Amino acid sequence: MLRLRKKIIVAIDGSPQSDKAAEEAVRLTSVSGSKFKSELFAVLVLPSMKAPSFTDFFPDKPATEMPGWQEKRDRLFYVVEKVAAEADVQLESLVLYGDPAEELMLMAEEKNCDVIVVGSSGKGRMKRTLLGSVSTKISLHAHCSVYIVR
Repeated sequence: MLRLRKKIIVAIDGSPQSDKAAEEAVRLTSVSGSKFKSELFAVLVLPSMKAPSFTDFFPDKPATEMPGWQEKRDRLFYVVEKVAAEADVQLESLVLYGDPAEELMLMAEEKNCDVIVVGSSGKGRMKRTLLGSVSTKISLHAHCSVYIVR
């Protein structure tokens, strides 16, 4: 079935690759025109909080509750918010906790998204083999299309 209105997720992490991915995601979103407004979700996935144990009397606060968070958040989402505003694209910015690949794929399923846009990791062959990469995991396991931007 042909749907002109798309739901697109872009992974944000503040790297130059994610900035390129953000620009490309905005371009993809704006292609649908004003009649069929597509939706764009910019998602930052932070490492999950460790489970508190009985030895933790003062568990760490989530990163979003730490001093200076708003400035960090503004820096991380700056490019996607700026480009989206210039292109008149509606943007929803989200911060999630957990494994980046798993959280992005889970959100794509929950929101019934059509495309996940991610930046290439930029890791060398050896690091990518040992550690894996978010873009590789998503491209192998996502239920929707994946657009990897280099």
